[in-house]
Amino acid sequence: MELPKAGGYRVFADFKPQGGEALTLGADLAASGAYEPAELPERNTTARADGYEVELDGNLTPGKASDLTLTVTRDGKPARDLQPCLGAYGHLVALRSGDLAYLHVHPNGEPGDGKTQPGPEVSFSATAPSAGANRPFLDFQHEGKVRTAAFTVHAGGVVDEAEQPSQAEPAEEEVGHAH
Repeated sequence: MELPKAGGYRVFADFKPQGGEALTLGADLAASGAYEPAELPERNTTARADGYEVELDGNLTPGKASDLTLTVTRDGKPARDLQPCLGAYGHLVALRSGDLAYLHVHPNGEPGDGKTQPGPEVSFSATAPSAGANRPFLDFQHEGKVRTAAFTVHAGGVVDEAEQPSQAEPAEEEVGHAH
């Protein structure tokens, strides 16, 4: 694996062996060279990814299931033909700032169940393990390519000054998250 630049990385393998329970394994990697830690991106509930805009509606709540809906649009038009990726119209992963605690949530419903639509909305029920800043990433597939939208949100508790809501434009960034 070639890392894109110097710094610390955490990688995860999230899988379910046939006949077994779901497992998540994690490992830390380091790439040598000049490194300066990046600031946590500003809070955002709208993200841009490869020409798409994704709106996050809902809040993560520590210790309680919360409904989250992510709406995918392209050029202002709803993406109503998302394609299944690993058996779902979307996958949501969140990493908590500070300790990189990992949360992986599958969407409510699945392709072919007779009620789940292929977009533009993908809904999830997620429970944050504790209060704090989180970086949720939504993977979705459209036109044969998996894209990742990245957000910064706060799960319950006190919001510190660095995490106050901003009026910034939707975030578009290169992310190294992939399934």
